[in-house]
Amino acid sequence: MSLLIKGGTVVTADQTMRADVYCADGRIAAVGEALDVPAGAEVIDAGGALVMPGGIDPHTHMQLPFMGTVTSEDFESGTAAALAGGTTSIIDFVIPDPQQPLMDAFRTWRGWAEKSVADYGFHVAVTWWDDSVHADMGTLVRDEGVNSFKHFMAYKGAIMAPDEVLVRSFERALELGAMPTVHAENGELVWTLQQKIKERGFTGPEGHPLSRPPEVEGEAANRAIRIAQVLGVPIYIVHVSCKESLEAITRARLEGQRVFGEVLAGHLVVDDSVYRHPDWDTAAAYVMSPPFRSKEHQAALWKGLQSGNLQTTATDHCCFCADQKRMGLGDFTKIPNGTAGVEDRMAVLWHHGVNAGRMTPSEFVAATSANAAKIFNIYPRKGAITPGADADLVVWDPKASRTISAKTHHQKIDFNIFEGMTVEGSAAVTVSAGEVVWKNGSLDVRTGRGRYVKRPNFSPMFEALGKLAARTAPTPVDRKLPTAAE
Repeated sequence: MSLLIKGGTVVTADQTMRADVYCADGRIAAVGEALDVPAGAEVIDAGGALVMPGGIDPHTHMQLPFMGTVTSEDFESGTAAALAGGTTSIIDFVIPDPQQPLMDAFRTWRGWAEKSVADYGFHVAVTWWDDSVHADMGTLVRDEGVNSFKHFMAYKGAIMAPDEVLVRSFERALELGAMPTVHAENGELVWTLQQKIKERGFTGPEGHPLSRPPEVEGEAANRAIRIAQVLGVPIYIVHVSCKESLEAITRARLEGQRVFGEVLAGHLVVDDSVYRHPDWDTAAAYVMSPPFRSKEHQAALWKGLQSGNLQTTATDHCCFCADQKRMGLGDFTKIPNGTAGVEDRMAVLWHHGVNAGRMTPSEFVAATSANAAKIFNIYPRKGAITPGADADLVVWDPKASRTISAKTHHQKIDFNIFEGMTVEGSAAVTVSAGEVVWKNGSLDVRTGRGRYVKRPNFSPMFEALGKLAARTAPTPVDRKLPTAAE
């Protein structure tokens, strides 16, 4: 099976050049002009279009059991929607119940994901601690290709990891060469504010952002970053939504700490006025954590992305339909948290980033694929257009215009947080593992064609950090100890 993408402009995180791309056996075989390719190769005319690495969404939740229900999107429908938008790989989350062995949960998620139509990997959440968790983390890194572990600092009484768990898990991650990732919200403060706000009579979706102000996110982000600093381990902060978290990340990076930040497409363009919509269902559809913020925070997040203090873009794709959201009628704390976006992330970021002059095309590639591939150690297999890389590509039409709507999207949800937004720039053709899976507005996929992508650990980086820590550690003082008589 071979494919020639001809006549386009190749855009990577490093360069832009006129080149054809030849793919064979699921990999990129050659990049250049006037390529000598075998007869019979399928040809895609990319004239007037850009050829970029397929997107990587490093934060999705397909088929997630959460808050008394299960997300409406499974791995098959979710990865298909991703392909329609130009995203060719996702990193989802295994989230064990408290006291559930990590390996048991991992096997369950692997089974669910076997029907994926695009490539996928997993972060694994640490929601509790004992010796078995310590052992399972080792098995996941060594045998299963997991190099990142998630920690929820929110959701008290469910999956919240207290500081003791963070410390133990961060230490173990450092030993294994794995990356701790954190959902930063102070769970104790959120719970307290939820009770106070309900007592004041706020029971609808408008109570959600009131109970999760920017300060509770900023405090948790700073705390997690400082714990990582003391232990000497890199850290990745997911869905940064406010100035306070960004400031904590920026300060730590300026101090030389290895901290990475992720921002959601939704947090860049949707503001908190949505929670005051007069229609309950519409307002509830936007309930996610952290919540959407004011335009002031949006402006800061764009600057964070432009400055490089935020490196990746994601969606936190976690779909709940209207009937599921209504579980929280009369009590906003029971509205399942989550919104969609895996299909629209690339177009929204191109339109509001590149078209608005906030990003160059190469910076767009970095933020939508290459940086995630580098941070999670699958570059240049993913996120690059170079011989030997996976043939995951998107032929991007920068002039194509469409209006985003739940009526036309492929996501398995009855609402779209970008509803009515007209964007210029979209995926004309998506190629996954060398196969054309999206073309002319139509998907051509088969159940289970997606591959599980193992991600090696970060031994060289972590060895360097260990050497640095050894160089900066103080020398013990040799002093005389007092005797009992003294």
